[in-house]
Amino acid sequence: MTILGLIREAAGGLTAADVAARTGQHMSTTRVHLERLVDAGLLVKARASGGLPGRPAWRYRATATDPVPAPYRALAAALLDHVTGEGPDVRATAGRVGRDWGRQLATASPPTGDPIEAVTTVLDGLGFAPSVQPATESGQIPVHLHTCPFLDLVGKNPDAMCALHAGVIRGILEKHGAPTDGATLEPFGAPAACVVRLPPPDAMARVEDHLDG
Repeated sequence: MTILGLIREAAGGLTAADVAARTGQHMSTTRVHLERLVDAGLLVKARASGGLPGRPAWRYRATATDPVPAPYRALAAALLDHVTGEGPDVRATAGRVGRDWGRQLATASPPTGDPIEAVTTVLDGLGFAPSVQPATESGQIPVHLHTCPFLDLVGKNPDAMCALHAGVIRGILEKHGAPTDGATLEPFGAPAACVVRLPPPDAMARVEDHLDG
């Protein structure tokens, strides 16, 4: 099977080490082939999370072919036209744009008193196929994003696009008066999904009670 075929069959994508192990190729040869597929627009890459210290490895996924909402794609493409490079400045700019867009998306969505439901409703409408997972020991609510219909744009600038999506989530929470501290988006945080981590529901409830008072 080809490298592209292997990665298309892997729901959570593969690292270069995974591909090298499955094909028997030397690691350097594997990396060259992977980067050529990225340059051709057939794969995208993002930093994989292995829960280990240090900079994680790249994980490669096949680009999505499903259509995505035109307004959001236009916004994302426009952002990439104005933001280049990587690093904290790029992430901060993309995050601010994402917050503004998230507030607008939350306003346009059906009203709900549950911030978690509001986040998943918007993300589902954008094509991320979210699913809420059991709360962690710290009380955080993980939401798995099983698809990313913007993978081709992510491949052009992972820092900007992932920060944009994280900003959208924080904007939705802000619109519902919920705290954004601790709201994060981890690319490839699960074997077959990116992971959104939302603040504990009791923290959101405390903010709502304060606002009501």
